Amino acid sequence: MIQIEQTTYTTQDDNTVIVLTPSGRLDITTAWQFRLKLQECISKLSRHVVVNLGQVNFIDSSGLTSLVAGMRDADKVKGSFRICNVHPEAKLVFEVTMMDTVFEIFETQEEALEGVPRSIAS
Repeated sequence: MIQIEQTTYTTQDDNTVIVLTPSGRLDITTAWQFRLKLQECISKLSRHVVVNLGQVNFIDSSGLTSLVAGMRDADKVKGSFRICNVHPEAKLVFEVTMMDTVFEIFETQEEALEGVPRSIAS
């Protein structure tokens, strides 16, 4: 079981952004739960999602796959999918797999929220 904190933010022009903050390990035993949570948020709550990985100290290929699937879901509905605050131990996995070039990754949650698409942030 993975703990996932969910917070809702509203941009200046009333767009909703969901911030998900999982904690622990994002691996083969927990990635499917996280994937379902992403699907639910994108399909029912908002097409704009920020994933704060500051509390995830381990991520494997299953965890990366769940993030890619979330990004694709957001793309399908012309939304945004951003990652922020990547834990130093997990950051290496993004770099080695070159997934750091695939995702929009921000240092802080504030930067990720400010980075919502230009049409929305203005």
